[in-house]
Amino acid sequence: MALSNTVVERGAYVFALDLFSIGIGPSSSHTVGPMRAALDFRTRLGAPLSGVTRIRCVLHGSLAATGIGHGTPDAVLAGLQGFVPETVDPALVHGLWERLAGGASLDVGSARVTAADIDFRPTSRAYSHPNALTLVAEDAEGTVLEESYLSVGGGFVQRVGEAGPAVEAAAPLSTYRSMAELLESCRGGSIADLAWADEVAMHGEDVARAGLAAIWAAMRSCIERGLRTDGVLPGRLGVVRRAPVAWRELVERGEPSDSAESLCVYALAVNEENAAGGRVVTAPTNGAAGVVPAVLFHAVTRYRLDEEAIRIFLLTATAVGSIIKANASISGAEAGCQAEVGSACAMAAAGLTAVRGGTPPQVENAAEIAIEHHLGLTCDPVGGLVQVPCIERNAVAASTAVTASRLARLGDGRHIVDLDTAIETMRQTGADMSSRYKETSSAGLAVNVVEC
Repeated sequence: MALSNTVVERGAYVFALDLFSIGIGPSSSHTVGPMRAALDFRTRLGAPLSGVTRIRCVLHGSLAATGIGHGTPDAVLAGLQGFVPETVDPALVHGLWERLAGGASLDVGSARVTAADIDFRPTSRAYSHPNALTLVAEDAEGTVLEESYLSVGGGFVQRVGEAGPAVEAAAPLSTYRSMAELLESCRGGSIADLAWADEVAMHGEDVARAGLAAIWAAMRSCIERGLRTDGVLPGRLGVVRRAPVAWRELVERGEPSDSAESLCVYALAVNEENAAGGRVVTAPTNGAAGVVPAVLFHAVTRYRLDEEAIRIFLLTATAVGSIIKANASISGAEAGCQAEVGSACAMAAAGLTAVRGGTPPQVENAAEIAIEHHLGLTCDPVGGLVQVPCIERNAVAASTAVTASRLARLGDGRHIVDLDTAIETMRQTGADMSSRYKETSSAGLAVNVVEC
């Protein structure tokens, strides 16, 4: 388990290989994050866990309120068994909680975990954070280990009481913390050049190059799998997968694979795969995982992008996403869906603008347009599932990203509202937003849509 995927410090730069992490659906903060937390807890206990008779988990806030629909209990149980989000077979994860709720138990070392050991506390806001969980291991004499974690979005987890790790690199890293500083730093070059230098300094060129290639391969595979997989998504809503049906219709009528309609279907394909709990790339979250892959797949198809252009897209998107994460949030539980889909839209718009020959100011303008027109977007998933309105919302945001890029490239980069102002506005809006609209399924569509 990569430490940088486990512990994060607000304000720190996030590298591409961490921001775009390969995991499973349906949620980065509610599935991937809790799995990493439970895995870290198991590691701290030490193998083979002999003598431990009981392991308990308390889910607080949003993790409890929408946890079952988001697969949080499944993820905790999987992490306790030693599974890693990047490599685990999704089929081994989903359904673990259902079996416990039905009366079964799960052996974790010498401990036997039952449904009673998972405690849901939706009204509790532990450590002043909406996504907290506490894990406790006991033996015959009492508590052996107790740790609390915050799932801060994008699959990143902060262990309570532990600061983020210092970044050690082979060469100096960029020190920008805002888009204004980034634009100043890359005068005479590109945003992607600066991001690539940081990635190489941190990971080495071979690892960085292979990592970005693996990220794109996983994104592409997710789209292709979603386009050919029919069926009904898990959960009581009975949502039927639309992407394969729509894709077949587009093919039959001769619609180009780089059309606006195809772009939307690519996004649907990813988020239906995510909702089904399949392999997906966090970009920058799972609930918003369809936007960046759809726009990149669209661009690869339409403009015949080569490997270098794909890297430019992903690196530019990373720089923008890292600034948003450092100065606001990418978590729906912290700031609503503006922080998830809005951030993904900005990242995709920035990446597309870069590969279309946009200047750094035009890239900044594209990202700002995308963020500005997602301000105030709530996170109110119906039934606590990452399906309605999440799946369609990604398709709409993919289209918005393309439009934002076109608008930015029609200008010279000068505009009234800069990206840093839009990000700060998003942060303030998220702070003002009622918790009922932040991934708790207690307001909005979640209470006004009749579940059949």
